[in-house]
Amino acid sequence: MRQIRALRVAAVAAGIALMATGCGATGKSTGSDSTGAAAGPITGLQIMVPNTPGGGYDTTARAAAKVLDDEKISTNTEVFNLAGAGGTVGLARIVNEKGNGDLTMLMGLGVVGASYTNKSESKLTETTPLAKLIEEPGAIMVSKDSPYKTIDDLVTAWKANPGSIAVGGGSSPGGPDHLLPMQLAGAVGIDATKVNFVSYDGGGDLLPAILGNKLGFAASGAGEYLQQIKSGEIRVLATSGENRLEGVDAPTLKESNIDLVFTNWRGIVAPPGISDDDKKSLIAALEKMHASAGWKEALKTHSWSDAFVTGDEFQTFLTDQDKRVADVLSKLGLA
Repeated sequence: MRQIRALRVAAVAAGIALMATGCGATGKSTGSDSTGAAAGPITGLQIMVPNTPGGGYDTTARAAAKVLDDEKISTNTEVFNLAGAGGTVGLARIVNEKGNGDLTMLMGLGVVGASYTNKSESKLTETTPLAKLIEEPGAIMVSKDSPYKTIDDLVTAWKANPGSIAVGGGSSPGGPDHLLPMQLAGAVGIDATKVNFVSYDGGGDLLPAILGNKLGFAASGAGEYLQQIKSGEIRVLATSGENRLEGVDAPTLKESNIDLVFTNWRGIVAPPGISDDDKKSLIAALEKMHASAGWKEALKTHSWSDAFVTGDEFQTFLTDQDKRVADVLSKLGLA
């Protein structure tokens, strides 16, 4: 089974070069303007997180909900988790809630990949795109007890015996936590067929595996683990962005003479078939959130890069991402 899995993840690594890195929310607001967008606070808004508590989607959703409520853009915003199958259980829920203007879902590149690798009947292109919120680089992380003190230490050991080092990520094959270590393997000259990748259903599940020394290293967004990084429980060996992450004492991969830059993204969607008024209301609420001091502080706190686009622009981006992932995974026999 490990050999089969290794061949599958190697195929994904090889293919990455092909990719470019009723009464809804409006009706329950206190009023609306002439465009149909809500003038007063939205009530009854739910943000679904399609994986376990503690991961990147969960952290982003709860940060957004707090700002929405603190800024009185929304009241009593509910965040709930519906984990399973790399996010596709939640995806099926959002697609099946046609016309529900109260429900939204936090999502990202991981759900795009999982929708194909898990043979989901539901696709993100069926949803109503609202806004892309953030981008963030990945981080190569180990526990405080790891023998690897630097990225050079890790790469040396990994190259000597790739299959002996378990590599963990909080996404399914095709997702960001899978793509990052696969591309890293290629960048340092490791035969990807020998990489032992272990998939976890979100950062909340990945965290105890890191802390419990069940992995040689993990690849994920550093923002999900800042508390453990600051306390010293997790050591970041390198990050994958163009620039260093503020508040994280680690070099970039490029600084470490590894020619790789990689970023992930997250956004928010609604069910298909919501009314124009609901769509306008939800986008207007997210635009107000994005403009707030509270959201700017959240970006800084979690080391996220602002990547805000809405509506049609986000729909074009999402459609392009979906097609690129589908084309690559289909050619590799993973979709």
